Amino acid sequence: MGSSSRPEAMATAEQQIEHVHLPVRGLTLHVAQAGKAMATAEQQIEHVHLPVRGLTLHVAQAGKGELGTVVFLHGFPEIWYSWRHQMLAVAAAGYRAVAPDWRGYGLSDQPPEPEAAAYDDLVEDLLAILDALAVPKAFLVGKDFGAMPAYSFALCHPNRTCGVMCLGIPFGVNSSSLNTLAEGFYILRWAQPGRAEADFGKYDIRRVVRTIYILFSRNEIPIAKEDQEIMDLADLSTPLPEWFSEEDLDVYSSLYEKSGFRYPLQMPYRSMHQNKPIGDAKFQVPVFVVMGEKDYVFKIPGIESVMKDGSMEKHAPDLKITYIPEGSHFVQEQFPEFVNELLLSFLKDHPMAV
Repeated sequence: MGSSSRPEAMATAEQQIEHVHLPVRGLTLHVAQAGKAMATAEQQIEHVHLPVRGLTLHVAQAGKGELGTVVFLHGFPEIWYSWRHQMLAVAAAGYRAVAPDWRGYGLSDQPPEPEAAAYDDLVEDLLAILDALAVPKAFLVGKDFGAMPAYSFALCHPNRTCGVMCLGIPFGVNSSSLNTLAEGFYILRWAQPGRAEADFGKYDIRRVVRTIYILFSRNEIPIAKEDQEIMDLADLSTPLPEWFSEEDLDVYSSLYEKSGFRYPLQMPYRSMHQNKPIGDAKFQVPVFVVMGEKDYVFKIPGIESVMKDGSMEKHAPDLKITYIPEGSHFVQEQFPEFVNELLLSFLKDHPMAV
């Protein structure tokens, strides 16, 4: 088992709120207040480092888990912090929230050969994390490329999976459809060894993360012109999304300062060819796919058709699909209360025996 940097896991909402009784015009009135007494998200979340398959992986967690465990799997350019709102919501509802940094991301170790990145490693890492935390069975919540190991894990290990909820990425999409887009499409550009490294290298880490967050929060697919690089598509005069603060950017930047982009460019952008067709595979657990209608991914060839042509139902007998009208690629940060409501409803609809 790993060591904990915070022995106390998560303060309850009651512990976060200060209660005072004030003499007011001959009466004593009760007032609940939060401010100095309100613990920050960081103070409520415990951080552990687990030995996993020869690496030390960072895992953030919160809650006691009376009702079960929910594992959150981030995408790019994200880390565990992307799930801060959802972690606190499920913990308050009686679940244990677990959010790892994938190998090569955030506070987790870099693999010895980043260029040998494989999706199978992520699935095996996830299994090892559950074992290390003594979690027999969990709900999986995936986002962006984190959806792919979530789906694969549920298919390979249905006995360890209660259900799968994924944001922005349906299953069964043929990655060859990406090749129908223009040469300047960011995935095609970043798949070229050295191309993104040269582009990112012109700026500091904070500027790179800032630009990617701006581009990915838009409704349009990031595509550069022939004489442009992807980083040229936004500059410092371009505002951050209103739901993403400078403080949030500081957190992401500090973690990418540690990890760099060597492995994140391999996983996912230079590993997409590994994705295998779903074939005749069938999910034995409930599957919930959430898509923001303003998510640029929705415009990538093949995504909308898979969402709407009924093909997913052939593989997931218990399937639910929900669209968020104004939702962007970062819908869990943009509309956290709404996503929390959808997630908690999904969990409650599929209670696990604990």
